[in-house]
Amino acid sequence: MRLVYLSPVPWESFAQRPHKFVHWAHSRTRKNIFWIDPYPTRFPRWSDFRRPPSTTTTGLVQDAPSWLKVLKPGGFPIEPLPGSALINRQFWRPNLSALDECANDSSTLLVIGKPSVLALELLERFFRCPSLYDAMDDFPAFYAGLSRIALARREQMIARRVDIIWASSSKLKIRWEGFHNDVRLVHNGLDLSVMPAMEQVSTKSTKRIFGYVGTIGSWFDWDWIRTLAESRPSDEIRLIGPVFEPPKTALPGNVAMLPACDHGLALKSMLQFDVGLIPFKSNALTASVDPIKYYEYRALALPVISTDFGEMHFRSDVPGVFVSRSLADMPSLAEAALRFNRDSIDNRLFASQNSWEARFDAAGPLPAEVRT
Repeated sequence: MRLVYLSPVPWESFAQRPHKFVHWAHSRTRKNIFWIDPYPTRFPRWSDFRRPPSTTTTGLVQDAPSWLKVLKPGGFPIEPLPGSALINRQFWRPNLSALDECANDSSTLLVIGKPSVLALELLERFFRCPSLYDAMDDFPAFYAGLSRIALARREQMIARRVDIIWASSSKLKIRWEGFHNDVRLVHNGLDLSVMPAMEQVSTKSTKRIFGYVGTIGSWFDWDWIRTLAESRPSDEIRLIGPVFEPPKTALPGNVAMLPACDHGLALKSMLQFDVGLIPFKSNALTASVDPIKYYEYRALALPVISTDFGEMHFRSDVPGVFVSRSLADMPSLAEAALRFNRDSIDNRLFASQNSWEARFDAAGPLPAEVRT
């Protein structure tokens, strides 16, 4: 079985679910893989030109392995417009030609990681081949206006045509069950190879560290962070990562903001935390999110305080996980998290059960295997 994978992220980016999937698929099949980088699927916005430059390079995927070929289709950012394929197909033609042999091989598996006009084009071209849609986000929620409407319509067309749908969260599974009879819940996971060895971090201070590692964007709940900081004035709230949406007002002095760092260093920094934080707003953008940092915190035996959003909504009964449903419950949850016995967490078992390999292995047969 060969694989053609339309990715939602470029190959030269931090290793994420798409990268983990193709590595897993290759280890399982030993076949060559075509990876198709994303291209613009919405109109440009002013914020695209105001995004701060990346501050890290370590941890990026620099070179594709010998068994993987990266294709870069390109195109103008006009996809929401009817007939955009007529123009952008001129950019895609060399890549489509490179895929002709795969399209004529019924053992090729086409995996779509992001809805697009090109994805529909390839479903038409690969009509002999099995197909899978890995719905790992509510993609239309990231867009607005005509871009959102167009993407939602194309995503539904894709969902109706593929053989199997994977959904990364419960809400996505429920949504796509209305369009397809084979929708499987395939949560996110973690990479065992980059997890740091557990070690005791000694401290000479009674100060406790409530920490967050990750991107800080429009979904980040600054009011929640402010309330936590004010309720724990003798402790530190440590935020590590790039800031795309800064707070609108000054934060308490015990909130420490540190710059982005590579993934390995970020994981090691979690060892200094007493509690891991996931402070996301509850809205349409986060309703379908299964945060990878949850798995990383738990694999490091950290108690977790999270706002009530997405997949975290279903984890309030998990030992060591504390789900905040209002600003008023913050003081009691913080105290409960600090009292939680971290030694009671079997973090090694949790990590092995929630690795990417375990996650994909448990997802059931791939479409190519179903057809045969």
